[in-house]
This record gives sequence, C-alpha cells and structure tokens, in this order.
Amino acid sequence: MNKPRWTRRPERSNWGDFGADDELGRLNLIDHNAVLRGVREVKEGRSFCLSLPLDYPGGNVLSPRRHPPKLCPTFRDDKPVYNLPLDESGLTHTDVLSDDAVLLHTQYSTQWDSFAHVGKLYDATGTGAPKPIYYNGYRGGDDIVGPSESNGRPIGAQRLGIETMAVKAIQTRGVLVNLFSRFGRDRKLVNYDDLMRIIDEDQISIESGDILCLYTGFADMVMQMKGKPDPQLLASSHSVLDGRCTSLQNWIVDSNIAAIAADNYAVEALPPAPAVAAPCARLPLHELCLFGYGIPLGELWLLGELASALEKSKRHGFLLTAPPLRLTGAVGSPVTPVATL
Repeated sequence: MNKPRWTRRPERSNWGDFGADDELGRLNLIDHNAVLRGVREVKEGRSFCLSLPLDYPGGNVLSPRRHPPKLCPTFRDDKPVYNLPLDESGLTHTDVLSDDAVLLHTQYSTQWDSFAHVGKLYDATGTGAPKPIYYNGYRGGDDIVGPSESNGRPIGAQRLGIETMAVKAIQTRGVLVNLFSRFGRDRKLVNYDDLMRIIDEDQISIESGDILCLYTGFADMVMQMKGKPDPQLLASSHSVLDGRCTSLQNWIVDSNIAAIAADNYAVEALPPAPAVAAPCARLPLHELCLFGYGIPLGELWLLGELASALEKSKRHGFLLTAPPLRLTGAVGSPVTPVATL
C-alpha cells in the first residue's frame, strides 16, 4: 500500500473532501444542477467571446518570461507549407495547402491556471522539512516534474495538469460582478465590504457551482493599447481584489463558487497589500484558491461587451462555457470562454 501523500492537512483547505486522489477541487461542484442552472440563463440566444486575441497584451513588458505566440509553417519535402500546391504541375491535383505550428506560452493571454501553477512550501508529512506541495498534497518533483527532477520522465504536471479541467468540460452558470461601474479606472483594492456592497446593491445571487466573473475594465484598456501595453498605466489603473483581506478569503471559501475569473492579471493585487507577518504568500489568493481549496483562477478575460449587455438587460447570470485546451501536463492554458445570454 502506498504511503499517503499527506498526513497534515493545511488548516485552510478542503484536501480529501472530494477524495484522496481528487484533481478537480471545487470544479466538482459543477454538477448537473449547476449546468442546468446555467442553461436556464439562456433567454436571447446571444453569445459573447470572452477572450483577448492570443497575441495580446503584446510584447513581454508586462511579464518578461512570457511571450506572444509564434506561428511558423510546417514543411513538406523541405518546402514550407504555405500556399503550397499539392501537385506543382497542376495536372493531377489542384489542391493548395497551408499548415502551421505555434510556439505558445500557455499563460500569456486569456487563460486558466491549473492547480499545478501555484503551490506552497509546506510540511505535509510532519518531517519538519517544508517542500513544494500542491493541491490535495500532490508533490513537486514527484507529481509536478521539473527539468532537474525528470530523470527521463516527461517534464510537466503528471497530476493536476490542465487536461483534468478540459475533461471536466467546464460549463456552468457564470455570474458577473461589475466593479468598473463603481470604481471606474481608479486603482482600488477591493475588500470584502466593497464586494458585498455591490452584490447586495445589485441583488446578485451566487450559488454553489457558479463561476464568479469580475469586470474591472483592465482588459478593455489592454485592447485599446493595440499590442503596445503601458505597464505603468496598467499597474496604476482599475480595481483588483485585496488578496490579504481575511473576510474576503472567508467569503470565497464559504460561497462554494467553483472558480473565479477576472479581466486583469492575477485576479488579486500585485504587488499585494503589506503582510502582517512573514513568512507568507506573495500571492495569498492563489495560495488559498489553487493550493488550499482547488478553485481555478482565470485571468485576462475580456468581459466588457458582456458586462454592457448584462447591464442593459438588468441581469448578472449567464451560461458560461470555458474548457481549457486538453494539453497533457500543462500547468495553465489559453481559453476562449463563451458567455451565452
């Protein structure tokens, strides 16, 4: 019998609640009732693309290690397959082919984080030696394998890879909270009281298995910059969750939302509000959601057009379809979410 991956469950976690080997976390709450609740939101038959162009924001000034996609042709008989006649004589076949490949940074643009994206140095077995650990006790080096640990094994997430979210075929009720309508382009760290005030004033109902979508206007500004983002302006603009707000963290846990998606980087403020004490997470909401409770985070979603349509119809809910790529072993993925009203 294999030893358990963990004997010390983090104080703020749901490890084991969905099974010892669970890799879906709170996505388990997207059951048939959640899907049907989302379907019932479809009244008009209108669909909205919630993805940026995947070559946006543009360049790499916002994230130096991430770059836009690079397209290149595939080759046939040492010839690039772009406008390539299948039969150059044209006597037998008239087909002309184009075929390409892409080098893609999975978290450059509109994306999902998998649970293998952010873990924690944590002593899961009581040895006194904290090690890299991820949701439900999956281990760095054993389950999430880097180049120095591969020893001939494939590099990547052997467990908690993004493909588990793809197989789940994420479709449920989305609920949009319009932060931009309250705070505009001003930089604002949104705490629990701020969020609850909007939810109460707008009479927004959030149920188990829903995906919370936060519209701040950030991605709209990215689009307006046309591939040449201004990092200083973006960093000083728009509202963002205060990841260090304990009451906000508690609400995320108690709400039973399946995931959070926002139109900005990271969902939470970067840099965060100052910590009370060290050591601590630089990304406290990522630690709470990805490491502790298995709540996926979506970033850089394009929500402006949807927000306007919902405001005009005095609605907040919609059918959200947002599976990532079924890319085995990846720790994140581009996504083209679709909202249907």
